[in-house]
Amino acid sequence: MKIIVLDGYALNPGDLSWEALKALGTVTVYDRTPPDLVQERAVGAQILLTNKSVISGDAIRHLPDLRYIGVMATGYNVVDISAAGEKSIVVSNVPAYSSASVAQLTFALILELAQAVGAHANDVRNGGWPASKDFSYWVQPLHELSGKTLGIIGLGQIGQAVARIALAFGMRVIASHKHPERDKMEGVQFTDQATCFREADIVSLHCPLNDDNREFVNAALLATMKSTAWLINTSRGPLIREVDLAAALNDGRIGGAGLDVLSAEPPAADNPLLSARNCIITPHIAWASVEARSRLMDGVVANVKAFQEGRPRNVVGK
Repeated sequence: MKIIVLDGYALNPGDLSWEALKALGTVTVYDRTPPDLVQERAVGAQILLTNKSVISGDAIRHLPDLRYIGVMATGYNVVDISAAGEKSIVVSNVPAYSSASVAQLTFALILELAQAVGAHANDVRNGGWPASKDFSYWVQPLHELSGKTLGIIGLGQIGQAVARIALAFGMRVIASHKHPERDKMEGVQFTDQATCFREADIVSLHCPLNDDNREFVNAALLATMKSTAWLINTSRGPLIREVDLAAALNDGRIGGAGLDVLSAEPPAADNPLLSARNCIITPHIAWASVEARSRLMDGVVANVKAFQEGRPRNVVGK
C-alpha cells in the first residue's frame, strides 16, 4: 500500500524511526506540507497520515484511491469527518498516548507561576544573588499549592492525571465534567463550570474543542474568577478569547496564566498574550516528550496495521 505522511517532523524530528511503518507499505514522509500541496502530495495514497495538516472535504473528494486517514494525534478536527464518511474512508486517532506528559507540563506551568524557578534562576545567572545584601531573596511572591483549590474543566484521562498530581500536593480538587457518574474519582468534587471558575485558585482546561465551547473563556467568565487566580490551558487555544484574557491579565483582574496552546500556531507576532502581564507561554510541547512521541509512533503503526488486517481500531466519527 502507498502510505503518505504529510507532516512527520513534529512526531519524528530524527530521534525516532519510521522503520515499523515502512514494513507496512511504500512510505513517503514529508516533514511539512503547506495547505496548497496537501491534495497534490496525497494523490495515489491509500493511507494518508497527518498530525496538523488539514485534510479538507474537497481534498478527500479528489483522492479516489484513499481508504484510510490516520491522525498522528488525539484531536482529529483537522480531518473533514463527514466527507470521509461519505466515501467510507476510515479515520483513526491515537488516544491517551500523552496523558502523563500533558499532566506533567500542566504542573510545570502551575509550579512556575507558584515558585518562579525560571525567573529566579535567570536572576541569579544575571548577577542578582552575588549583588544581594541578604542570603535569600525573591523576585516575586512565592506560593504554596497545598490548600489551594484546583478547578479542572474536563475530567477525562488527562484531567484525571492532573487531579492525581494535585491531590498529592494537598490541593482541593473540583471539576466540571460531562460524565460525572461514569468518571467518578476519589477526592474530586464535581460541580458546574461556573462554580469552578468562581471558587478555584487555579483553573485548568482539559476539554476537547468543539463548536459549543469555542472562546467560552471570555471576558464575562474571566470576570467571575478571583483576582489572584491563575488560568492554565494545555488543551486547545481557541477555547480562550485571547484578547479578553490579555486584558484581564494586564488589568490585574486575574493573577496569571500558563498556556501551552494558542488560537493560531505558530502565533502572530502581535498576539496580545505574548506580552501580557504574568503570562507564561510554551510552544505546544505538552505532548512532545520522547516517551509520549514513542507511544504515539507505536499507536500510529498499530492503527495502520489493524486497518490493513480488516479490524480498524481507534476509529473516530462513526
